Amino acid sequence: MKLAFSTLGVPGMPIADVIRLAVAHGYQGVELRAHPDEPVHPGLSSAERADVAEKFKKGGVEILTVAGYVRVAAEGDDQPVLDELAGLVELARDLGASHVRVFPGGGGLDPEVADANAARRLGAAAPYAADLGVRILLETHDSHRAGADVARIAGTVGHRQVGALWDIMHTWLAGEEPAASHAVLAPHLGYVQVKDIASAQDSEPLALGAGVLPLGACLDTLDADSWVCWEYEKRWHPDAAELPGLLTAGREHLLRLGAPKG
Repeated sequence: MKLAFSTLGVPGMPIADVIRLAVAHGYQGVELRAHPDEPVHPGLSSAERADVAEKFKKGGVEILTVAGYVRVAAEGDDQPVLDELAGLVELARDLGASHVRVFPGGGGLDPEVADANAARRLGAAAPYAADLGVRILLETHDSHRAGADVARIAGTVGHRQVGALWDIMHTWLAGEEPAASHAVLAPHLGYVQVKDIASAQDSEPLALGAGVLPLGACLDTLDADSWVCWEYEKRWHPDAAELPGLLTAGREHLLRLGAPKG
């Protein structure tokens, strides 16, 4: 199992410090939140992108994903969505990241319309992503929080460069058992996001193992070489404990859960 953490857990932290944190706590990769209030976003110049890529290369840490906020199922014209998505794919290519994360965002729409929007846009973006060597992953989230919801769209697109990102909190909130989530997502799965929370009503981030999410059952479904990323939502919960102090124990907990059984 290869481990990463999301910079959602260390809001605004300079890139050099993120890399040092990953190395010090034994994480092989980082998921970079791509937003104007973070050090990495599509507005970076070519020189700035090259600098970020070089820092990660020198540090020996992989940029697993550029985590964007494109909502591919949302109402509206296709072109702004496609333009934003192309910008994220180009950023990922320039940084050497394997993936771009997108959201469904189809709330309020008829489910069939939301599915059609997402499949059409992802299908249109897939060839360009393939040319740039980047895979677009649709996260189990918001309007499509169950694995079955995301798998339905990825299956409709039917392109290798469009896959799924399994956020285990959302599939759990959808009432889907981990084995069922994995069964439908496996043909499309890029990697898994883990986290922990106290209850369905209290989503403030906790240390891994301190909450109710079925981390072990999820990890049991994965291949030994799978990427697992800890998405600690400090950005949205400023009073939560600081992530750096939790990283080593979190890594050890995941490795214990993911160890071969028997």
